[in-house]
Amino acid sequence: MFIGGFATFALVYCTQPLLPLLAAEFGVSAASASLSVSATTAGLALMLIPGSVLADRLGRQQLMKLALAIAAALALATAFAPDFFSLLVLRALLGAVLAGLPAAAMAYIGEEVAPNAQARAMGLYIAGNALGGMSGRFVGALVTDWSSWRTALAVIGVFGLVSALVFWRRLPASRHFVPRAATPARIFRDARAIYRDPGLPWLFLVAFLAMGAFVGLYNFLGFRLLEQPYALGQSAIGAIFLLYLVGTWASALSGRLAEHHGRQKVMWRMVVVMGSGLALTLAQPLWLIVAGVGVFTFGFFAAHALASGWVGRRAGERRALASALYLSSYYLGASVIGSLAGTAWTAGHWGGLSALLGACVLATLGVGLYLRRLPT
Repeated sequence: MFIGGFATFALVYCTQPLLPLLAAEFGVSAASASLSVSATTAGLALMLIPGSVLADRLGRQQLMKLALAIAAALALATAFAPDFFSLLVLRALLGAVLAGLPAAAMAYIGEEVAPNAQARAMGLYIAGNALGGMSGRFVGALVTDWSSWRTALAVIGVFGLVSALVFWRRLPASRHFVPRAATPARIFRDARAIYRDPGLPWLFLVAFLAMGAFVGLYNFLGFRLLEQPYALGQSAIGAIFLLYLVGTWASALSGRLAEHHGRQKVMWRMVVVMGSGLALTLAQPLWLIVAGVGVFTFGFFAAHALASGWVGRRAGERRALASALYLSSYYLGASVIGSLAGTAWTAGHWGGLSALLGACVLATLGVGLYLRRLPT
């Protein structure tokens, strides 16, 4: 599951450090270039609920294997896209197909891992997300510096295919999966029960706001660092994404903290950490910007790991649909707020962008404080 999470984020976010290059090559604006990320996350958001239905009907294991294999092949095809529109179509299809893995992953962990180890298992899966996102971005930027963005995407595609092969051969079979009828009536009943829960809809909102802020920051960090007085190259900008290692550690640490103190006591504090990191990025010295991005990354991945694990615990037998709704909100936030961030960047550069992201973080903190009163 760590490998599955690793490959998912590597394939989804590999174009993020390449946005300035895509904007220059295809003659599009910064906001339009960011659609190469937003189209993928939108495809994920739209297909997660159908993916959860398939996961309930066909099984978690087979769906995840097929999703990763087909998505890796589509990722390889993006290297040969003849124009920007074709690139966006392939990236959207990649997200739509890949949705099968995260749609089933949280339910698979909930079914196959003992309850007292689920927080750590989910933390490890999210840590794979963090490390994969870092690797996809860093390798993409590094390869682009000595070759081209097409070569970078081809390398990531091959990497995805290797990950899919390992995942296919090593993922343990489902032992506790029980098929459920995928009828519209059952889905409607489950969705109604989920949205009547006093905590789940608020956790979905946490996913929307926190992920939107996270993607918005990383989408336009490269544009800022390409400008004076920094004028960094692609490799140097790609090295910033090594801060995802902080996210890997934060995800694993959050699981241990949750076991000792409870998710409701830890999550809102991690949102405060996000806000502190964002504030640091308003400084001018490069080292303070990098430190701020690292602090922000730590807080985001810790909060995400806590919220996603909490969804699985609260949803019970409806965990597949609840997980899909959580992740739909998560990737919808990446698409909507990630795209709005382009407008904020154009209007006010980093100050305008920070104002938008700061509003998202404050709203997330408000939700986190509300969730303190709920039992885990």
